[in-house]
Amino acid sequence: MPGPEYAIVGLIRKAQGIRGEVIVEPLTDKPDVIFASGSRVFAGTSKGDPAVVHDVKGEEEIPTLTVAESRPFKKGWIVHFEELQDRDSAELWRGRYLLAPFSELPALEENEVYLHDLIGMKAVSIAGAELGRVTTFYELPQGLVLDIATPAGSVMIPYRPEIVVRTDVHARTISINDTFGFMDASGAEE
Repeated sequence: MPGPEYAIVGLIRKAQGIRGEVIVEPLTDKPDVIFASGSRVFAGTSKGDPAVVHDVKGEEEIPTLTVAESRPFKKGWIVHFEELQDRDSAELWRGRYLLAPFSELPALEENEVYLHDLIGMKAVSIAGAELGRVTTFYELPQGLVLDIATPAGSVMIPYRPEIVVRTDVHARTISINDTFGFMDASGAEE
């Protein structure tokens, strides 16, 4: 089965002003590249699938937006898309996820991974013992946290270099420094 073709790169929070600008919560560490003038993004779902609509002829299409201009704003970005010319059209996009094709994304650095690639990875100890599987992740103010399903239940692990010491995208594993006690069974004493 082929992997996903699109990455989730942002979430439109709300319209801003009367010219069709929107506030976008970037879900990428390179929003200046993704939302650069002339870039295009596509409407998508929270799972990263394209949001397919039907045009007047009944043909399927993926709504596309082209960045006219963008600028950082508080913890997000104000983006003006060519296709959105007024507040009413911008409001229709509220709550929409924005996707970008992987082929158009900047190349990952050697130690980088796409967040969606973490889902389903096997968590192993430094010694190689299987600990569980990554079921989801949370982007919290203090950083990324992985939810790992273990035989003893769900365990939350900070995705920090001293804890997750290696991520192998090809082997689909993350190596956890289990000396911190995160993986101890539900905190109960034997």
